[in-house]
Amino acid sequence: MSVYKHKDSPFYHYDFQLKGDRFHGSTGAKNEREAKAFERARRDEAKRQVRPAQRLSCDLEYVGGRYWTEIGQHHAGADTTFRDIDRLVQYFGPSKLLTEITDNEVAELVAWRRGHRVTRHGKGKKRQELAPLIAPATVNRSATEMLKKLFTRAKAWKFKFDDEPEWKRHFLPEPEEIPRELHSTEASQIEDATRDDYRPIFEFTSASGMRMNECLLRWSEVNWDARKIEKKGKGGRRVTFPITAAIREILWPLRGHHDTMVFTYIAKRTRKGQNLVKGERYPVTYSGLKSAWKRIRMASGVTSFRFHDFRHDFATKLLRETKNLKLVQRALNHANIKTTTKYAHVVDDDLVAGIDQFQKSRSKSRKQTRKAS
Repeated sequence: MSVYKHKDSPFYHYDFQLKGDRFHGSTGAKNEREAKAFERARRDEAKRQVRPAQRLSCDLEYVGGRYWTEIGQHHAGADTTFRDIDRLVQYFGPSKLLTEITDNEVAELVAWRRGHRVTRHGKGKKRQELAPLIAPATVNRSATEMLKKLFTRAKAWKFKFDDEPEWKRHFLPEPEEIPRELHSTEASQIEDATRDDYRPIFEFTSASGMRMNECLLRWSEVNWDARKIEKKGKGGRRVTFPITAAIREILWPLRGHHDTMVFTYIAKRTRKGQNLVKGERYPVTYSGLKSAWKRIRMASGVTSFRFHDFRHDFATKLLRETKNLKLVQRALNHANIKTTTKYAHVVDDDLVAGIDQFQKSRSKSRKQTRKAS
C-alpha cells in the first residue's frame, strides 16, 4: 500500500519506488482520499525527475562512448569496435535510451544490418560489381552482440532494465565452420606474394597457429630461458607457446630491429601525417597486418582463405601428424576440448582403416567358426 497512517504523525505518509529509487514522506493530509491524491501527484513529479536523469546517462551516445573509453579502445580490433558502436548510434539515434529498446526494434536492426553488403576496397571492375551480402556471423557480431554488450555493461553500471530484449531470439543461425587447410601450392603462392619485411610474422603465424592479435609479440613476452612465449590472448586468458627450433629460427634474427615489438616492417614511402620515414622500421600493427594480408591474398590468387585459417591449417596438420587431440588443444590454448573437436575429421582415414581391419577380422573369425562346426 503506497499511503499509510504513521503512528507518530497525524498525517498519512507515502512510500513508493520508481526505477530503483525510493520516494517517501508525509502527504500533509489527514484523510486517505486527499493523501492518495497527493501520492499520485508526487508520483507524477518523480517520473518527470527520473526521465531527464535517464536521458543524461542511459542514452546510446553516453553508453556507447563510455563503453568505448573503458573497454572498446583496448580491443585488438578497436577500429572494428568503434565502427560497430557508431553504427548503432547512427541507427537508433544518439538520444535513444537503452531502456526503450524493445525486442521488435532489435529484430528490425538485425533485418536492416542483414541487408548490407561486403565492403570492397580498391578500384577497378571488382569494386563496381555487386558485392555479396554480409554473412550471418557478421550480422551477429556487429549488431546483436555489440548491442548486447552495451546492455551488459550498462547493467554493471547499475542501470536497471524492466524489459530487456530476449537476445537468443535475435542471433542468426551460423553454418558450422569447416576448418580450411592450406595446400602446398597455395602455401608457395602466399610465400611468393609476401614482402620480405612481412615474411617473419607470416612464418610465425603458420608455425604457431596463434590468432592475429596474439602474433603481435613484445620482446617482454618472449622468454628465451624458459623457451616459451607467454602473453594475454582471447578473453584476457594467458596464452603460452613453446619456442621450438623453428620458432627460434624465425625470432632470433629479429633482435635489434625494435626495442619493444618483435615484428616490424620497413616504410616504403615517407608519410608526414603518420610520422613515417621511408626506409625506417616500425612495429607491425593490427590494422597494418590486416591490410598487408588483404594485399598478399589478392596478389597470391589464393581464395576462400582468411588470416584465421592459418590457425586452422596449423591445427589440422598437427593433428594429422600426432593423432593426439589433447596435444592440439594445448597447442591452440583451448579452454575446452570440445572446441578442438572441430579438427577431428582429419583422422577419418585412420577411422576408415580401423573399421575396415575390424570388419575383416570379424569376418575371418566367423568363417573359422562355421568351418569348425
